Amino acid sequence: MTGITVIKCGGHAAVDPAAICADVAELYQAERRVVLAHGGSAEIEELAGRLGITLRRLVSPDGVSARYTDAATLKVVTMALAGGVKPRLSTTLAALGVPGVGLTGLDGGVLRARRKPVHRAVVDGRQVLVRDDHSGRVTSVDHELLTVLLEAGRVPVVSPPALAEDGEPVNTDADRAAAAVAAALKAGTLLLLTGAPGVLADATDERSVLPVYRVPGTGAPADVSGGMRLKLVAAREALRAGVSRVLVADGRRPHPVLAALSGEATRIVLSEESD
Repeated sequence: MTGITVIKCGGHAAVDPAAICADVAELYQAERRVVLAHGGSAEIEELAGRLGITLRRLVSPDGVSARYTDAATLKVVTMALAGGVKPRLSTTLAALGVPGVGLTGLDGGVLRARRKPVHRAVVDGRQVLVRDDHSGRVTSVDHELLTVLLEAGRVPVVSPPALAEDGEPVNTDADRAAAAVAAALKAGTLLLLTGAPGVLADATDERSVLPVYRVPGTGAPADVSGGMRLKLVAAREALRAGVSRVLVADGRRPHPVLAALSGEATRIVLSEESD
């Protein structure tokens, strides 16, 4: 199944899911096999605001920011992704003639994760240990289920949460989940769509898009900031697991998927590889 393309639809409010779905429909009509993975930061934040739930983020010692997921936040994440973002993507695809099948990681245990027993974070300049964070890292993907759907002509629409070892849900980073899906399916391409035109040489200048970015072998990249750091960690994981091509591209532009696949993106390579 090496011709598979895994597309991660970013949760940035400016990313246009309708344009992404329209491009997925073009790929589908061209008999390309596609998996659409998604998060939903904007939807999570909007729902939390309506419910009066305060969201927090944890910053690790190497500068990676991740959502702090207490029990209330986990419920918000699940409602926002499974009850908001996923149905909207699935109905948009259906209107375009694409049979999407929505799955959270809990459905059939398609995403299984190891719960993090402790999270190291920096708070007010001090390292602290956070023990009540309901998050985890994807350890396995039910590639057989996804393969059955793809071979039946369906487009899986996949998102967190994942199923932990204790049978309970945990939040997991959607970019890294998409990377795990791409790796499990031996995908030819992983495309991470975001609210930026790619990886930037200068974070303040959107014209400074890098055609190629060499992700370091360990740790979080020090020359990028914000959510891009975790995307590049996810890209490294996918490449090391055998995904042929990883792209980071602009999800806000017209035809975001088709433009990225035609070269308007930053290609991520491992630091030890040639272009």
